[in-house]
Amino acid sequence: MTMPDTTPITFVRRFTQVPDSRLLQADKSTEAQLMCMPEVEEQTERYLSLEHGESVDRGGWTGALGGVGGAFLFFFALSILIDGRTEIALNLFLVALACVLVPFIFEVRQPMPLPILLNRRTRELYFEQDGELYHTPWDGIAAAAYPFETVGLYTGGMRHAALEVLLHRYGHPEEQVVINLGSPIGKSLEMQLGFWEYLRAYMDNGPWFDEHGRPSESPAFNQSLLEVRKRRGHWTRLQWRDIKEQYVAHGALSYLNLSDVALLLGGMMFAPFNALQNFTYAIAKRRARSQWPALVRERLRADGPTSRLVDLEQQA
Repeated sequence: MTMPDTTPITFVRRFTQVPDSRLLQADKSTEAQLMCMPEVEEQTERYLSLEHGESVDRGGWTGALGGVGGAFLFFFALSILIDGRTEIALNLFLVALACVLVPFIFEVRQPMPLPILLNRRTRELYFEQDGELYHTPWDGIAAAAYPFETVGLYTGGMRHAALEVLLHRYGHPEEQVVINLGSPIGKSLEMQLGFWEYLRAYMDNGPWFDEHGRPSESPAFNQSLLEVRKRRGHWTRLQWRDIKEQYVAHGALSYLNLSDVALLLGGMMFAPFNALQNFTYAIAKRRARSQWPALVRERLRADGPTSRLVDLEQQA
């Protein structure tokens, strides 16, 4: 099977007229500082996954209906039960339970978009769309980063930056797609170039590396960057930690202001929402992993084949 040029002319031409665009290469540094993004869902010795599409919000309905509405009904029912109105309280408890279970079952059973996968063992990238598998070798990958601007009626002009790569459908190299490695909204070109360097360091020197992209035996630096994602949904714990750190630094509580108290109380109020959303997301993600084709799943194993999908295509 004849494979297309790894950097098609049409892909290059697309960015020749875009101001400040950068064509990227897997074997050439952009000199940008390493930067991790919240889209990094999981980083292991064998692969790195990036969430995308509607998967980012999975668990939101369960968190809203169960963590907010269900929690309110639960405590309301508890107060009625204490007041002696058992039958009404029982009905409210059942409604509160339904507020959790109905959206949870719906969101877990709904197909979840598979993440974008970077496989270190075979040095390739996978993407699934509408049941079709797309991929590209990491070496020679066609990629680009570019800034753009959106104008809103109330927000005015806003600058963003995209990081895109070109893939082709497995077994059909003429069918190509361009995908974003993460959301471009609110990001600068420097941030996207820094994220590209993070991916380069992972593929070349990973799974763990230091701030300069050099191999490291310790995952400390990577875990510190992945805190960008872990911070999401842990407002109470993080705000309480900040308050304790400031208390140790100042030795008194007189430095506290209304914003500190408001953030702490707000985090406590949304704790059930965040907990249920994170739990639902984790269950849905685990179920989605089995949806990958066998060709991909076996290459993600530690003892799986090391041949690339492009090699299989060339042998067909």
